[in-house]
Amino acid sequence: MTDPVWTPTARQIADARITDFADWLCRHQRAEISDTTDYAALWQWSIEHVEQFWTAIWDYFDIGERGTGPALTGDRMPDVHWFPDTELNYVEYLFRHAEPDRTALVEVDEDTGTRITLTFGDLRTQVAALAQTLRNLGVDRGDRVAGYLPNTAEAVTAFLATASLGAVWAGCGQDYAPAGAAHRFAQLEPRVLVAATGYHYGGRHHDKRQSVEELRRLLPSVRRTILTDRNTGLPDDPHYLSWSDATSDTTTPLSAEPVPFDHPLWVVFSSGTTGQPKGLVHGHGGVLLEHLKALAFHFDLARTDRLFWYTTPSWMMWNFQLSALLLGASIVCYDGSPTHRHVDTIWRIAAQTSTTVLGTSPGYLLACEKAACTPRDEHDLTMLRTVGVTGAPFPAASAHWVASHVGADIPAVSITGGTDVVTAFLGGAPTVPTWPGQISCPWLGAAVDAFDDTGAPVRDAVGELVVTSPMPSMPVSLWNDTGHRKYREAYFHTYPGVWRHGDWVTLTTAHGIAVHGRSDATLNRNGIRIGSADIYDIVEELPEIVEALVIGVERPDGSYWMPMFVVPAPGQVIDDDIKNRIRHRLRNEASSRHVPDDIITAPGIPHTRTGKKLEVPIKRILLGHKPTDVADPATIDNLEVLDWYAHHATTSMNT
Repeated sequence: MTDPVWTPTARQIADARITDFADWLCRHQRAEISDTTDYAALWQWSIEHVEQFWTAIWDYFDIGERGTGPALTGDRMPDVHWFPDTELNYVEYLFRHAEPDRTALVEVDEDTGTRITLTFGDLRTQVAALAQTLRNLGVDRGDRVAGYLPNTAEAVTAFLATASLGAVWAGCGQDYAPAGAAHRFAQLEPRVLVAATGYHYGGRHHDKRQSVEELRRLLPSVRRTILTDRNTGLPDDPHYLSWSDATSDTTTPLSAEPVPFDHPLWVVFSSGTTGQPKGLVHGHGGVLLEHLKALAFHFDLARTDRLFWYTTPSWMMWNFQLSALLLGASIVCYDGSPTHRHVDTIWRIAAQTSTTVLGTSPGYLLACEKAACTPRDEHDLTMLRTVGVTGAPFPAASAHWVASHVGADIPAVSITGGTDVVTAFLGGAPTVPTWPGQISCPWLGAAVDAFDDTGAPVRDAVGELVVTSPMPSMPVSLWNDTGHRKYREAYFHTYPGVWRHGDWVTLTTAHGIAVHGRSDATLNRNGIRIGSADIYDIVEELPEIVEALVIGVERPDGSYWMPMFVVPAPGQVIDDDIKNRIRHRLRNEASSRHVPDDIITAPGIPHTRTGKKLEVPIKRILLGHKPTDVADPATIDNLEVLDWYAHHATTSMNT
């Protein structure tokens, strides 16, 4: 049996917030747990007594008055409802427990390294002022506000101001081209757009004023655009309102609108693998309960902690990190590249900001390893307690590298979940060891299992990751999904009444969980899921290209390879000039993340008989599976071309 990379001490287990919660359950006769340090027993209770568990979370964190009815109604997912007669507001809870003089947010700028610090008092004042401006612009409960912003203090403020009104937030980073952003936001018909004049990345400032102007033209529902300005001037146009003017009223007190438990808090978007990105609607109450549980119990965050997760507003980890404020902890926002000037930039920022919990990706850790970094020797990481890792499967070698080069007493905690639930299903806990190449445990309240094709549970074998009991942060709905038809199709079609997530996992009978990557067609670049449909829309417009197929492959060393196979038009050769034009168009019309690692000429693209590209089977072929094992020949329109992909796989995965 593999030895753990990190094991908690008896003192760490005793002092952990999750242990205090287990003790609280027993003291208040909520549960009978013979050993409150036994994580497996606590998890088992949490999934066997779902309603009692989430009610206990509510009471333990003193969220407020609950309705008199049951915490959970409905017999079968997705037709369930949480706390149906209860009202609350995410923002009201956040500031209710905040100490005005404590630091809420530290923002770091890539270009200058300048740090901007906001206390909870500062943040509350700005949120109240911006909320009043939004009211004056006609934003009301249920209206939408869109954010086209980098990871800055303004993005946090804009979200909180929106949510305080009972309005609905949706955001994305400015690496998205206007058309890509509009593809998402236009569905929501936002009343107000909050945008920045630009952002920093890779050593230069990216002026986005023209992009903002184009985006607002693509969003005819937008009445006014609030524009932040740090490096460029504001346009001379009455449509625009400056950030300084929008937050100038510092006398208005913050007033958070009580809303039903499942009232929309934000809309985050799926990758758009099979068409227009789906808008996933999450409610105030579900996010509040889930993020309190996740951050307090699984990352052991308290008000003395500082969380820095390298992310952008395009990724659900931005939403997740922001919720550290619920616990009175502070967060670090970084607008820039993780490797600017040197690959160890993230470690440097963590040291400079006294970060206690740092979040990154397996790809970044691999890059540091290849660059021969030794963060523990090069930076003062004495405050760092935990490294969180997500975005792709976390290889064993990288776990050992963290122990050797960051600190043997600093666990590298791998988590996996997604935009769908804005949290993780699987991860770590401060009372559980971490093993190389595996995830430590299912999180509390997550009834995780692995199913085979027939819906039977499997152990020590690859299966589909499923969740068999409801969680509050499962989507309230998909945007504009009448009758929840798309919702059911997306998550409950394969196993009725059971959430199918789209990951291949192995649940072991010994310890830990292995994640093998996506079982669906979603691409996953450094934790940010992007859609193949977004790429096809751009590439297949080129006259030289008949068709394209893009695949994301998790390699054994932890790297991620995203090739694109293209079928040329008759008589056409895909030379370097055409490849460069493809890259240029993807970068400018979608984002840099949509640019493939390789562009490969292929003799054809296989489809199902109904015309759907065989993305998942080709991915499995590239991972070494035989064509006959990944698809039914009777369902494929071009069976012979699978052999070409199988031959290509023998060399591509080793280069």
